[in-house]
Amino acid sequence: MQSMKDRPSETKTQCIRCGTCCEKGGPSFHIQDRCLIEDGTIHTRYLYTIRKGEHVHDNVQGHLKPAGSDIIKIKGKSPSWECAFFQKRDKSCGIYGHRPLECRLLKCWDTQDIEAVYENDRLTRQDILSGIEGLWELVVGHEKQCSHDAINRALQDSDGVFKKQAQEMIAGAIQYDRAIRQLVLENGNATPDMMDFLFGRPLAVTLKSVGIDTDKSTFGFRRR
Repeated sequence: MQSMKDRPSETKTQCIRCGTCCEKGGPSFHIQDRCLIEDGTIHTRYLYTIRKGEHVHDNVQGHLKPAGSDIIKIKGKSPSWECAFFQKRDKSCGIYGHRPLECRLLKCWDTQDIEAVYENDRLTRQDILSGIEGLWELVVGHEKQCSHDAINRALQDSDGVFKKQAQEMIAGAIQYDRAIRQLVLENGNATPDMMDFLFGRPLAVTLKSVGIDTDKSTFGFRRR
């Protein structure tokens, strides 16, 4: 997604429906958007979770940093980042009348309003799932076993060398991550397209951003 520091060079005072913001990625959700999920306007199959500690691009500061909490976002249309609800043919929004807060606040010619709320009152999985007995416990258990914060600490303690203890810890987390997704699918608690919302993107995918290649028989590692 384009950094908010990358302001357009031309002078604008209103939206011209160029579609650029929608093509750069979907919005993050805030508490004010909770009703859109609870009333079914936006189904969780269209969402994914950036989990606490996962490295994410900060669109205000313009660099990567660990997420301070859950960040729930609308998925992109594979293989691009284009928002799932963006209708490219006429550059319109499929949920325009019920679009999330960030979409309503974003003005590419003046980003002050969205910058003011960007990191405030973010919606979390707990806000949506804590009342669903059984499922929420699985999400909590996954977070304990597959915490990005714990993985980040293991990497920091390696002092530039991918030590056996860190390797075993991360390998176990990846194995658990795969197993819990399969368990939920087999028990019929969710569909495949809901996995990225419930448990975030697979660890095998997100860890590549910190230099861990899980496709190899032994993990490759490099310092950033």
